[in-house]
Amino acid sequence: MNLTDYTYLINKPDAITERHHESLEKVIEEFPYFQSARVLRLKHLYNQDSYKYNYALKIAAAFTTDRSVLFDFITSSSFVTVQNGYYEQKLSELLNIKVIGSEVVEKSTESKESLQTISTMEQSILSSIHESNPLQEDLVAKLELGKPLEFSINEKHSFQEWLQLSRFKPIERTNSETSISNDTDRDKKLKLIDRFLENNPKIPAVAKDLPHPITEDIIEDKSYLMTETLARVYLEQKKYSRAIQAYEILILKYPEKSSFFADRILDIKNIQQNNNN
Repeated sequence: MNLTDYTYLINKPDAITERHHESLEKVIEEFPYFQSARVLRLKHLYNQDSYKYNYALKIAAAFTTDRSVLFDFITSSSFVTVQNGYYEQKLSELLNIKVIGSEVVEKSTESKESLQTISTMEQSILSSIHESNPLQEDLVAKLELGKPLEFSINEKHSFQEWLQLSRFKPIERTNSETSISNDTDRDKKLKLIDRFLENNPKIPAVAKDLPHPITEDIIEDKSYLMTETLARVYLEQKKYSRAIQAYEILILKYPEKSSFFADRILDIKNIQQNNNN
């Protein structure tokens, strides 16, 4: 891919083809922090409704210095909409191709047998998958697992929840480092105790009849942050219990869609049960 082609794609990202996509992957492999190349790839995956989009979004966020810029981009109208009439135009061009003459080409016996073998193998694999767990396959389709997540401009919380890339791991220290650290902490604690005793503190006695203050746990209501996208985020992360809770909140927020959300809860419980077996 040369500079002219790349500049053209920057201005018209909907024009990315599979050939361009392969070139972009090579560019990203060589230059991982080339952010514009990553967002162009994201745009193409989104337009193709690819199951690779959600994972690619996480990776793009990991290599992005300012995730707010990435969020603004994927929620912009230029990202979430395909050029008006683009696909219709391409379809029209294909249908209006003039055919000048035609010729019937007979396939060789070897070619036919090869294609028949491949077709039989594909059919066998698909049948075995469906027979192994047809219910699981149906649930995945109903819950739209793997479909690109669509964040609106007001869903920064959902976006942040999706970008939980990893957990912090404890730092492994050598025995000598641990010993030095423990000795330093012990010395600090002993000095604090000595200083406390030097001041000769006196702790006043507490009256027996003095009533104890009653404290109540303050529970912050975050239900206003719940959206269908966030529920899907939990589902994609396989946090089934949180996804069920999310849809229960959505039932209260949007009673007109309660039957739809209730069906989602049943489907999630089924897929959760299948995964536990």
